[in-house]
Amino acid sequence: MRIGPYSIASPVLLAPMAGITDAPFRRLCRRLGAGLAASEMTSANPATWSTEKTRRRLVHDTELEPRVVQIAGGDPEWLAEAARRNVAEGAQVIDINMGCPCKKVCNQAAGSALLRDPALVGRILDAVVRAVEVPVTLKIRTGWDRSDRNGIAIAKLAAAAGVQALAVHGRTRADMFEGEAEHDTTRAIVAAVPIPVIANGDIATPERARAVLAATGAAAVMVGRAAQGNPWIFREVAHFLASGERLAPPSLVEVRTLLGEHLEALYALYGEPVGVRVARKHIGWYCAARPDAIAFRARVMPLTDAAAQLAAVREYFAAPAPAMVRAA
Repeated sequence: MRIGPYSIASPVLLAPMAGITDAPFRRLCRRLGAGLAASEMTSANPATWSTEKTRRRLVHDTELEPRVVQIAGGDPEWLAEAARRNVAEGAQVIDINMGCPCKKVCNQAAGSALLRDPALVGRILDAVVRAVEVPVTLKIRTGWDRSDRNGIAIAKLAAAAGVQALAVHGRTRADMFEGEAEHDTTRAIVAAVPIPVIANGDIATPERARAVLAATGAAAVMVGRAAQGNPWIFREVAHFLASGERLAPPSLVEVRTLLGEHLEALYALYGEPVGVRVARKHIGWYCAARPDAIAFRARVMPLTDAAAQLAAVREYFAAPAPAMVRAA
């Protein structure tokens, strides 16, 4: 798959997730085989640009190319200026969020709320594509609700505006994350537009990734929640797609090593005590499939010191565990 001048080697991409896909997690997923890893959603509202939260979400020069920043908002000029600003700071691809279903975002007439206003969608896409010379991509859902699945119409607007790739989450905004993702709409979008389409939604196993690619004709798949505590999913899916064979799960030594590096990167980015708080959710996801996980969580979650948290995690993951195989 190509996005502008960039050849994306792996057909398995990391979905941007607010509060999760920060720079340490993006770097780890790229290292483990993700073809792209967009930043967390950043607001196009100029009032937020100088905040610490936004600063942390911007691209870092330590990331693999192409560096992707996702922007969100409902004002075409704000979004255009946000695109220009991020390109000036190192972004090589600008991704526009029209898929977030969260009430906080939709109440600002942003995210998937934009799908109710195709005319505004068109103005936003035109403004952002004209504002920058780097590729612009788009993330959408299939529509606002099941009575108005207008993903095909939005996809055609995107292609006409010059958007160079489109990710489709196979749920409407009303569905949030409930029920099973449907990929019939994604298949119809693939047939309707000449740009690469990326299928997203319930891609949790290598077998599911292969089935969705076969059913939709999409150029790639995008993995979100299934990567939480499981960044190895990218190499596992890529290997399965290439060979038809499952990779062995990561060794305990590898889990311990990479989790330790992940936590240290979180401490470096956020400092204490924020880094410790951010690390807690990742620790919970990494240990979820291990024996005595509940008891370990009760012991490690109250810790407020980074050194103590890291030591506890390294001790726990040093012990042999028979249950390293994750549930499908």
